[in-house]
Amino acid sequence: MKSAFFTSVFGICLLASACTPKDSNSNQIDKSAALNGVNSVGLCIKNANYYGPKGVLSLRDMSIKNGKIYEISRHGSADICGAEQAIIDLKGAYVYPGFVDSHAHLLGIGLREMTLNLEGIPSIKLLAEKVSLAVTNTPKGETIYGRGWIETHWPENRFPTRTDLDAVSPNHPVILQRADGHAIVANSQALAAAGIDKNTKAPFGGSILLGTDGEPTGMLIDNAMSLVTGLLAEITPERRRTAYIKGSKVYAAYSWTGIQSMSVIAEDVDLIGQLSDDGLLKIRVYNAVDMKGADDLLKAIAANGPKTSQNGRVVTRAIKLYADGALGSRGAALLEPYADEADNMGLMLTTRDKIMPILERSLRGGLQISTHAIGDRANRLVLDWYAEAFANVPAAERKVASPRWRIEHAQILNMADLKRFSELGVIASMQPSHAIGDLHFAVERLGVERLRGGYAWNSLIKSGVKIAAGSDAPVERGDPRIEFYAAVARKDMKGFSTDGWYPNEAVSRELALEMLTAWPAYAAFAEDQTGKIAQGQHADFTIFDQDIMTIDEADILKVKPVMTIVDGEIVYRAAP
Repeated sequence: MKSAFFTSVFGICLLASACTPKDSNSNQIDKSAALNGVNSVGLCIKNANYYGPKGVLSLRDMSIKNGKIYEISRHGSADICGAEQAIIDLKGAYVYPGFVDSHAHLLGIGLREMTLNLEGIPSIKLLAEKVSLAVTNTPKGETIYGRGWIETHWPENRFPTRTDLDAVSPNHPVILQRADGHAIVANSQALAAAGIDKNTKAPFGGSILLGTDGEPTGMLIDNAMSLVTGLLAEITPERRRTAYIKGSKVYAAYSWTGIQSMSVIAEDVDLIGQLSDDGLLKIRVYNAVDMKGADDLLKAIAANGPKTSQNGRVVTRAIKLYADGALGSRGAALLEPYADEADNMGLMLTTRDKIMPILERSLRGGLQISTHAIGDRANRLVLDWYAEAFANVPAAERKVASPRWRIEHAQILNMADLKRFSELGVIASMQPSHAIGDLHFAVERLGVERLRGGYAWNSLIKSGVKIAAGSDAPVERGDPRIEFYAAVARKDMKGFSTDGWYPNEAVSRELALEMLTAWPAYAAFAEDQTGKIAQGQHADFTIFDQDIMTIDEADILKVKPVMTIVDGEIVYRAAP
């Protein structure tokens, strides 16, 4: 799927008559200011179908002032639009609480627009052809970097190797990252430049795959990727600035009103906040920072509370940790060996001794913990570590009574551990689209029985767990329509599934909406501000041309974003 096209929206109307003052005799208003939500005049939205807590309310009007919902009309009530308000006639479009991607990587989303994009490559042959094209445009000796390949549909039925790349790039180091971000294939030039040979020992939490000849194949898993990343050009602050802006525009065009951005570079937190305050980054951002270089930032948050931009749209209060790798690259840590690789149980990327001091300090300092865990062994250990930290730091010593710690992905659970999320008050931050991609290889990796606790959305919710849904973009496309569809259909994009994929774990459309609106708000301590359409809430809206709650399942993927509104500001609108 190509990136959505987006245009500037300031002072532009959705339809020819969309943004005119209610009374042609009224004083001329500053429409740009009103549409940007920067004054008390605000917007008045007419003729919209709102999806609130009680379902669709047909063709109501809504008044927005100071970026918040001021009033929603009742049937037969007087016109609630003030003469000074900018009026938008949505002509029956469907307005939902703002969709929030609860797990994505804003920097990576922007960089995807600026680098060699390997999404959708259908074979090793075509992967090599794309690298060959990049070679012709790259000075000799410079490293070629790309990301987004995934081999599970390839006719070759294997990972790419250095020899595949050597044939088209003998004079350039080549580093190509798998879509999940947990594996790299490097060519011989890159391996030699990094000093990697058959005698190289992989770092803790990493693996260097070897061929039958005992030589490296070029595949580096998880922490072993660090052996070659020094060959990559530094991502300069200016390039990161551009990437954040691009990522924000792409997400607004998809109709996300917010992103919970994972593994954020600590030194970029101020940059992200400034971009937002300057009006260059439009959506809300909730940051979970990477531990590297974050000591001063985390100490400041522990002392002063969450770090918030001046406009309130960027909040930083969480830490992102990693327990294991990914299922596709066989780095997810399992309780039993992989079904398709009997001597492999995956990789743990941390230990109890390393993580426990971080957890206990975070409880005392009011920091939220978000830990990546995919395999059943990793999830069990993280739950164990959380429980131990909660026991070691009694409530009286905690800065926040309800810490709302999260496990990111929570993909494969042992059934005995499923109820522990609710018992410990742990949020499951899950990505429905992972079940689309993994459908085609997870059975081979694990077998049908172990998948009983895989992507177990419905079972977790029934046990009392709040699921904050997201996409993990740029691992996945990052389209809210795909995430909603995956949650309710539990099928791939062509409608395919199997009984062994446990269709009972699909959720209702009402629950899918909660997973993308109200529960992300809860996961960011913002349920009193966002996540539903109600008086006093921030005016954050995702607006589609059809009702995703009632149309045919397959048609969910075809709805068109009409407009995205954040704090009463139109941050995206579709071309007429």
